[in-house]
Amino acid sequence: MCAAVYILSTVTGYVLTSALLLKCPALLHRRKRERFLSRHISHRGGAGENLENTMAAFKHAVDLGTDMLELDCHLTKDEQVVVSHDTNLKRICGVSANISDMAYAELPPYLCKLGVTFERERFCEGGEDKRIPLLRDVFDAFPNTPINIDIKVNNDTLIKKVSELVVKYDREDLTVWGNSRNQIVKKCYKENPHIPVLFSFPRVLQLLGLFYTGLLPFVPLKEQFLEIPMPSLITKLKDPNRLTRSQRFIAWLADTLLMRKALFQHLTARGIQVYIWVLNDEEDFQRAFDLGATGVMTDFPTRLKEFMDRNGISKSQ
Repeated sequence: MCAAVYILSTVTGYVLTSALLLKCPALLHRRKRERFLSRHISHRGGAGENLENTMAAFKHAVDLGTDMLELDCHLTKDEQVVVSHDTNLKRICGVSANISDMAYAELPPYLCKLGVTFERERFCEGGEDKRIPLLRDVFDAFPNTPINIDIKVNNDTLIKKVSELVVKYDREDLTVWGNSRNQIVKKCYKENPHIPVLFSFPRVLQLLGLFYTGLLPFVPLKEQFLEIPMPSLITKLKDPNRLTRSQRFIAWLADTLLMRKALFQHLTARGIQVYIWVLNDEEDFQRAFDLGATGVMTDFPTRLKEFMDRNGISKSQ
């Protein structure tokens, strides 16, 4: 009887303490300094309105008033840091060659039309700018715009050179970097702990485990940005008639576990920004902000800006 009372009181105490700290994390953790706040994030510069990852796309998004540019980096054979999502140039340039096997001067131009990855059966036709840019060109052109860098390959030289560019252009307070792979994020943090990092995919799984066991409020977190997809998007990206029952169930389960307002509120109270990607319609914009996401990443920056203006969503909210 005494043992049962002891266990019950211990569990009750744990649950109550966890619930309190989930709501009020400042009781245990110092809030992280938010170097910038991004509500409107342009994915690859806005891949639905301009050719992805081009200077034209970035300029259009910045002129529109985006809070952040999201882009991807690779390293060429002559060790130039270039902005490109794909390792191989087949999809974007029509040439089956890896970026790492070519010097920067040898890189071909973009194709005139590219598919928009996160909108089914949608293509974007580009203008005159079809050049793969250097990362330093982006830093030069947009010195005051926060930039979200996805380090696409596990390459120590790439990580070192990106860090050197960030330091050279005095952008440690205007940059976040990382990748879904934990090994890359660890290397980024080790190379330059002054540049904020994203949660890797394994760390997202760990975060969910901590959240659902009630341990999250007790655990310190080094990451400052949680960047996650909205799993329900799979029903929009694929033909609904071709989705199997198991695929629908997995998408529903992942969405139910990941899209949690209490989780987002706890993280933002600790100074960790939550970005949801890649959303391209107003229904998903609304859901993301209703859930408490800090920002939305989109291929259509004009569409997101009009939605935010119409609904009075600003940085101060």
